[in-house]
Amino acid sequence: MTGTGSDLLLDRMMALHPKVIDLVLDRVWRLLGQLGNPQDRLPPVIHVAGTNGKGSTVAMLRAGLEATGARCHVYTSPHLVRFHERIRVAGDLISEPDLTALLDACLAANGPDPITYFEITTVAALQAFAQTPADWTLLEVGLGGRLDATNVVAAPAACVITPVSMDHEKFLGDTLEKIAFEKAGILKRGVTCIVGPQQDAALEVIEAQAARVGAPLWVYGQHWHATRERDRLIYQDETGLRDLPLPSLRGAHQIGNAGMAVAVLRHLGQPDAAFEGAVTGADWPARMQRLTDHPLASRHSGIELWIDGGHNPDAGAALAAVLADLPQRPTWLICGMLNTKDVTGYLRPLAAQARGLYAVSIPGAPATLSAQATADAARTAGLEATEAQNVTAALESIARQDAAARVLICGSLYLAGAVLGMAGPLD
Repeated sequence: MTGTGSDLLLDRMMALHPKVIDLVLDRVWRLLGQLGNPQDRLPPVIHVAGTNGKGSTVAMLRAGLEATGARCHVYTSPHLVRFHERIRVAGDLISEPDLTALLDACLAANGPDPITYFEITTVAALQAFAQTPADWTLLEVGLGGRLDATNVVAAPAACVITPVSMDHEKFLGDTLEKIAFEKAGILKRGVTCIVGPQQDAALEVIEAQAARVGAPLWVYGQHWHATRERDRLIYQDETGLRDLPLPSLRGAHQIGNAGMAVAVLRHLGQPDAAFEGAVTGADWPARMQRLTDHPLASRHSGIELWIDGGHNPDAGAALAAVLADLPQRPTWLICGMLNTKDVTGYLRPLAAQARGLYAVSIPGAPATLSAQATADAARTAGLEATEAQNVTAALESIARQDAAARVLICGSLYLAGAVLGMAGPLD
């Protein structure tokens, strides 16, 4: 076996529980207790749940807070290229020596007891944050909310619920209402929750849970508004209006994400510098990201190359809207997806924007769909589809047909990570 010290420890952690996902909190509470309850010694926490837009909203919150000079701990998942991306300590990605030491300590404290990979690595992140001074802690929920390993902070400074839609039905429930109930499980008595744009069924569940626990809500369309007017983002709430630049993250859906970030910052009493910093300073790879300084882009200089990690029907619709807003250009998709996703539902809105699709399997992902299965789903969605051995082969085939095409690599964060990893680790 080869790899860094943290790689070897992470491999060991994968064997501590027979299931990758097992949504209960007992194991997390046990290990936190053995480590002295680091979750009680964190800088003020902003806890973010939802289906779509969690990562983008966290990136904007971080950019806004850092624009004021604040230092932020940040925990997100999954990573794209290497695990270290999940844990940002006081603004910087966790170092290899620090990560190795933390993982080793968590493994020693846990002993032979069962615990999932996500649970023990979340505890490691909380331990890192408790040991290092900072001004804020940003926690992104991994899956659901109510029983997620991040849901261990008794009194966050604020909670956020981004748009809720169908995803992870095997674990969260087969209706929008059931999924919204799980997301609303992060609500805490007396802690304001900023709620992003929601379907009525989801909002009703969130409002009912807020009433049960006594959590004030600040709801999009009721208490705050964010719209695009010409080339500006207009944010408004009961305290007034802010005229801001458009978000640095591309897409109409980022207007709502930016609005959530600004609403949180307003609620927390941040200065004006935080609002503009949030919308202009955020960087979040694999969210409709243009690839320019990348080996694949260099090899096919005439191709306009993009990458996105969205993977559910709402993400497909948002992505289709982004493509429709770009200057017209023949567009091809290179798509690989996991076998737990609604592939046809994701691809259906994209069919009108693409000339065709090349289907690939995701390297190194045990739950990948085969290229054939993805191609079959694409045809059902109305796309002409061809199977390809890998992304490089698909791109070469597209370039032979049209050396000036637009190409979007899409369908999974795991596929995005594999492609971004060709250029080395992310900073």
